Amino acid sequence: MVFHMKTTLVIDDQIMIRLREEAARQKRTLSSLVEGALRRMLEAPENPPDLPPLPVFHGGRPLVDVADREALYRAMEGR
Repeated sequence: MVFHMKTTLVIDDQIMIRLREEAARQKRTLSSLVEGALRRMLEAPENPPDLPPLPVFHGGRPLVDVADREALYRAMEGR
């Protein structure tokens, strides 16, 4: 047998508006939407795994001084 507990929550009006819109968009009840969000939050790991480092590229020395507009134009236009 499944039991459901009813409770009262105080939710900011703007959040409630967004919840109603999202529930309608997903064709779900507010209870189902909020319960799903709470379940994901409570089941999420406390310390998410470390992300792998971003790749590093060594492109060599700059071809032009980026502060020199004319040098940039010449480099882009092949002059």
